[in-house]
Amino acid sequence: MKRYTDAKTYDNQIPSVVTVGTFDGVHIGHKKIIDRLIESAERNGLESVILTFFPHPRMVLQQDSDIKLINTIEERIQILEKTKLSSVVIHPFTKEFSRLTAGEYVQKILVNLLNTKHIIIGYDHRFGRNRNSNITDLASYGIKNSFTVEEISKQDIDDVAVSSTKIREALLEGDITKANSYLGYEFMLTGTIEKGKKIGRTLNYPTANLHIKEEYKLIPKNGVYIVKSTIDNKTCFGMMNIGTNPTVHGTHQTIETHFFDATFNLYDKKIQIQMLKRIRDQKKFNSLEELQEAMQKDEDFSRDYINTLV
Repeated sequence: MKRYTDAKTYDNQIPSVVTVGTFDGVHIGHKKIIDRLIESAERNGLESVILTFFPHPRMVLQQDSDIKLINTIEERIQILEKTKLSSVVIHPFTKEFSRLTAGEYVQKILVNLLNTKHIIIGYDHRFGRNRNSNITDLASYGIKNSFTVEEISKQDIDDVAVSSTKIREALLEGDITKANSYLGYEFMLTGTIEKGKKIGRTLNYPTANLHIKEEYKLIPKNGVYIVKSTIDNKTCFGMMNIGTNPTVHGTHQTIETHFFDATFNLYDKKIQIQMLKRIRDQKKFNSLEELQEAMQKDEDFSRDYINTLV
């Protein structure tokens, strides 16, 4: 899969089949659309192209918006790379871009830059300045510009019964099992390991503190989770605590992972952690001894669960 950071750089020598969207989460509903895109491209000898945008439009047009996304842009690309897509175009979303009329958008982006011959799009797709054009308008532009439009019907979308909104809600409720079933893969957190207060070491539970630079990344509900990661080509399981460490009077949210049976020096390393199951809520204990006992119970539960996986 080829990746382009601007539609202007796209190699458009071969005509394309295009779909357009944010694709946050790249969930099982998105994959249904992507499969349709790839099949159409292969059948007609065209390139299969996803046109997506970054930053998210709400980040640009509603700067006070506190929108949180399921994936960082890098995670989104990582997931798309596992498909048979020809190309992903991540076009910069700017205020200037948002002011393009529907006709300008179609001519400049879809026709001139992407060489679109067929577009697959949802029944409720809106585009152009103030999002004032719809799929009927797009079909009219297609007649004028020699491309065809294929509608993803409301029934097709409803049959999947999955949306990025539902996944965000599940994550914020801590229901990682439901979120993963909608995603079709394990929800991930990607960041750099930084030094913490090293309290875990005193409890015989040293932790790796994950720093995520992308402030727009959605973090699941505070609590303790069973997780896994690939470190030095080895699958490592562990348990993660997301929370404010109330037992030791913490004041800000941290993401700390204790990896079982591992002695890696992870400081300053970039790692990705997949979340498998939620164990319990965050809790304030009366002493460090009580906290340590709880962590031992969390470990026992985690290991029993992991044994069912391997």
